[in-house]
Amino acid sequence: MTLALLGIDFTSAPTRRKPITVARGTLAGARLALQRVDALCDFGAFEALLAEPGPWLGAFDFPFGLPRELVEALGWPREWPASIRHYAALDRPTIRERFAAFCDGRAPGRKFAHRACDGPAGSSPSMKWVNPPVAFMLHAGAPRLLAAGVHLPGLHAGDRARTALEAYPGLLARELIGTRSYKSDERAKQTPERLIARKDIIEALEQGRTRLGLRLALSHAQRDALADDASGDRLDAVLCLVQAAWASRQVDHGLPSQVDPLEGWIVSAPAPARVDPVSASGAFNPKGETVRS
Repeated sequence: MTLALLGIDFTSAPTRRKPITVARGTLAGARLALQRVDALCDFGAFEALLAEPGPWLGAFDFPFGLPRELVEALGWPREWPASIRHYAALDRPTIRERFAAFCDGRAPGRKFAHRACDGPAGSSPSMKWVNPPVAFMLHAGAPRLLAAGVHLPGLHAGDRARTALEAYPGLLARELIGTRSYKSDERAKQTPERLIARKDIIEALEQGRTRLGLRLALSHAQRDALADDASGDRLDAVLCLVQAAWASRQVDHGLPSQVDPLEGWIVSAPAPARVDPVSASGAFNPKGETVRS
């Protein structure tokens, strides 16, 4: 069977106005064809997506794990499934309170704990609860992945016909347009400059001008729809789709040879030059053995 590829731009509070956005595609050689983009307006639709029979591989734009340093400081379970269940049992005000107290006790410039993948990916710390509230995205998303029984390489063994990877569209977007902004949910910030930036990203993806070595195939209508979505949700889903397609062609999905089994890794983020048994976010593999599931 043909492997279905998914790119998911996630939100912790889906609505008709701000849905979870899913780009679907297929890969033939280096040509990635966008089939369609779906809008999931509630978590029921998202859970139905996760339950779809495989084989599929999805790249999801939300963090799958918390920094080991944070988990250990709070005394939470250090195994990923137990950690996620514990986290899911907390409400958002409690999460905000616990994380704020952790930050208050730290030196300026080191308020947030980071995962080992944050530096290579240029991503926000997964404990951040504002601008963007990725901690709440993790809270809404990761427990549903666990409950759905999907396979999470490096974190949790599940149904290998349904594989979920953590993605970050900003990683690929920066490669293509640098630090230029290409999206905003605020109408006043939906400027011609951001439209041009989206068009530049789309053109680069179609021409295959990325280190991932794939060319995106779009119809004229699809190209216009990606450019015209000033929120960037459709384009972010497609960027995740490209990351999923790249991962589908790599040994072990392109993940580093060692991944902290509590923190996880962002797909296509550069692997560190070497794996230090004590990472920036704490000890995770003191004996140096492979920790991937």
